[in-house]
Amino acid sequence: MQRLRVKFGRGQELEYISHLDLMRLWERALRRAGMPITYSQGFNPRPRLSIAAPLPIGVTSEGELIDIFLERRASLSFFTKAVAAQQPPGIEILDVKEIWPNLPSLQSQVRYAEYRVEIESDRELKEVQLAIHSLLGREHLPWQHIRDKQVRKYDLRALIHDLWLEDWHGTRCTLGMRLRTDSEGAGRPEQVTLALGFPQQFQSIHRTKLILAG
Repeated sequence: MQRLRVKFGRGQELEYISHLDLMRLWERALRRAGMPITYSQGFNPRPRLSIAAPLPIGVTSEGELIDIFLERRASLSFFTKAVAAQQPPGIEILDVKEIWPNLPSLQSQVRYAEYRVEIESDRELKEVQLAIHSLLGREHLPWQHIRDKQVRKYDLRALIHDLWLEDWHGTRCTLGMRLRTDSEGAGRPEQVTLALGFPQQFQSIHRTKLILAG
């Protein structure tokens, strides 16, 4: 058995597809490429594929990770070429490496996600810098949002590992942020921008990296 870890990007062509649809795209591309996928055991066997962290709808990325288990070994160059040829526009394979099959699950290794967020704003540069400094200086930030008609309350500050101003051009502000993403919670970029006092609408959110334990 061979376990491959694939780094890939999701472009604007597919930014509004669901996590389930993204998994289906990978399954279809692997089958069409003739890859010997390993299947799970049980009544309803499924291809052994696992994505590190679901990418929210409307977010593009250049740092997604998926583990793929194959029954027989394939060269990395052949795998990359064959599978990339079966992917639709918007999915780009950036790197493929072989890892030890018995490593812990990919999802359990994720610790942080980094984002680049572009926002249109008429705020002054110093005002934005002060807002970032003030937020990072807080010990706690009580927060709540409604999901599935239920109010969820939590400490947003605990989900923010780092936050910085990446670029500033007139009325366009680009923020960088490293947010916690693990089994205990996942930070959402749009909530961080709201906490900084920006309007709810933004130009774009792009996930640049997933950071694993170790």
